[in-house]
Amino acid sequence: MNLNLNDRHFLITGASSGFGAAIARTLLDEGAACTVVARREAELKNIFSDAAERVDFIAGDLTEQEFLQSLISHIQNSSFTGAVLNAGGPPTGTPLETDIAQWDDAYRLVMRWKIELALALAPKLVDNGYGRILFVESKSVKQPLPALVLSNSFRAGVVGFAKSLALEVARNGVTVNVIAPGAHQTPAIERVIQKKSETAGISYDEARKLTEKAVPVGRMGQAEELASLAAWLLSEESGYVTGQTISHDGGAISGLFG
Repeated sequence: MNLNLNDRHFLITGASSGFGAAIARTLLDEGAACTVVARREAELKNIFSDAAERVDFIAGDLTEQEFLQSLISHIQNSSFTGAVLNAGGPPTGTPLETDIAQWDDAYRLVMRWKIELALALAPKLVDNGYGRILFVESKSVKQPLPALVLSNSFRAGVVGFAKSLALEVARNGVTVNVIAPGAHQTPAIERVIQKKSETAGISYDEARKLTEKAVPVGRMGQAEELASLAAWLLSEESGYVTGQTISHDGGAISGLFG
């Protein structure tokens, strides 16, 4: 399927590795232009050096207000047709293993900057009569994960915001959706496996095997597989899909509407 992305320009955060890098690469392969954001500029330029003529590089920490405001100014002066709001998650931990400072940090890392960027971008998309906003969160928004209370809590809040925003902008040609990934072979899974290893008193390799065994398809996903779904959700073909949280988890969520 030709997704007809040649005249599209997307903002991709967390683009130096994992899902962000894979989504940006897929969009570039489909002919789109991308503005990629991550903390390390050298890594961004290394990953996307072969497509530099269609890539803008912006380096900074999205949890720092000064950088966030500079990125919002960039949005106001650019013509984006969509955005992928994606970043790593907070530390592992159960409720009683956390303190309030960690909750404050997790709010800034997982939720706050995404809302501020979406609120800056959405009115421009509405004015243009077309746009796509996609959040990359976690399957924990449908089925809370052990020892990930910070992620469980704030990612669910992002879904609530995304659904509310989707309803408000739907008649203006703008869609807002969430992808909820399960276990994928990305850097983010390492901390989850390490926590499982420590909690269960088993080796890291044993914890990895248990993680894979728990997935009905018998393996972890690849970031490129999720990226193909993201590219479709960012295309014109997905115009009748909005306000949805779509799992990409190999069947791991046990509920009927996983």
